[in-house]
Amino acid sequence: MDNFVLSNIMKDAGAPLPYTVGKNPYAVRVLSRSIPPGDHSGQTKEMKKVKLTSDEILALRETARRYAEIASLPEQTERRLGWERFNTLCPERPRVLLDQIPWNELNPDGCLDNHVMDPYWAQVETWMLREIYKWEHMRADMVVDPWIKVPLPVESSGWGLEARVTRLKMDRTSDVASQHMENLIREPEDLEKIRVPVLTLKEEEKAEIARWADVLFEGILPWRFTGLVMHLGAWDTIAYWMGVENLYMELMDRPEMMHALMEKMTEGYLSMIRQASDLRIMDTAEHYCHCSHTYRPDDPPPDPGTSHEAWAFGLAQPFTAVSPRITEEFECAYMKRIFPHFRHIYYGCCDRLDDRLELVSALPNVRKISCSPWSHREAFAEKLPKQIIMSNKPSPAFLAEDTFDEEAVRADLRRTIQAARKNGVQLEMILKDISTVRYEPRRLWRFSEIALEECMRGD
Repeated sequence: MDNFVLSNIMKDAGAPLPYTVGKNPYAVRVLSRSIPPGDHSGQTKEMKKVKLTSDEILALRETARRYAEIASLPEQTERRLGWERFNTLCPERPRVLLDQIPWNELNPDGCLDNHVMDPYWAQVETWMLREIYKWEHMRADMVVDPWIKVPLPVESSGWGLEARVTRLKMDRTSDVASQHMENLIREPEDLEKIRVPVLTLKEEEKAEIARWADVLFEGILPWRFTGLVMHLGAWDTIAYWMGVENLYMELMDRPEMMHALMEKMTEGYLSMIRQASDLRIMDTAEHYCHCSHTYRPDDPPPDPGTSHEAWAFGLAQPFTAVSPRITEEFECAYMKRIFPHFRHIYYGCCDRLDDRLELVSALPNVRKISCSPWSHREAFAEKLPKQIIMSNKPSPAFLAEDTFDEEAVRADLRRTIQAARKNGVQLEMILKDISTVRYEPRRLWRFSEIALEECMRGD
């Protein structure tokens, strides 16, 4: 079973994640593709024994210098200020970002190869290499922060259930796969297996990481610890425990059991929020939440803090195929108890939301809502309250065709931009969930260029 992590900061291209050694991958919900597969329990316990060779140290420092050159460019300041204006609803053109990229298809020349063997510092190296790659080839409106992100060593005891997943890959180099989940919750008694996760900050490992970071990045760029950005998608986790079909059947046949399950999940989330706030490991300075830049002029100080200063994100992707009433009863009722503990919420992912927008837009502290390819974008833009940003997700299918049709991409982007302008809503477009570009990286590069061109058009 993969050992996943407690944050969404890096799904492919964001910051390195808080590093956890717990065996249960669903402490907050799987999001990282950067951690190598396999059971990594005990890895942070080895931090004190880390031995980086002189070549590895030189490689890390050279990558850090390349990253620092980009982060120090004067245009980064204007880019950040532009996002601050955008996120506070000042009149601004639409913004574009790309994330969740098929990195296995973008490395024919080895520019993304790791030169560090230690798994902790390899993920820091990977993050820097990917940020450099994105800036050089598909920067769109991305911002490169003037510090190196170093993940806090956070351990979770997990929920007490370990998903049993069978995966089928079409491409052995990719982590995209069909999945079959065994049902672990067959009877109400199975709910007793669920435990409230316990979070622990490994102080000794933290001190050792800090000593290494001082050596590795001295004279190049400041570094900072990254904390948690919480994924509050309870139904994604439940789908891994039950399988999507079983989840649907139980919502119809035994709704009382599913309410009891959500009560367990809600208690667990509220406990983790309290624990993380007490430990002051919520990341209040991370400007990336669910693939979106979150810069604001009222950002708190750049030190890990409490949930009330932080962003988090929620979603209920399996609920695309259920009615809005089910969303209200089994999702919104519980998130109303969780979301008030955060300063800002990004809501949605691949779920269809245009037919239940009045429900999710009324959830506490929601600032951005995802308009996925499954949503009717014109209806979405018409219904969206003006104080919430429309976070559109262009279809990644355009990049998976036999040929890349640039005119079709332009027409699709224009349709979204026109819908947003007609209804006076703030629009960002985030190309994500990209399974393949058919091993043609230039498709991504051209999408970035085309999207930026269309966002800058005045008509």
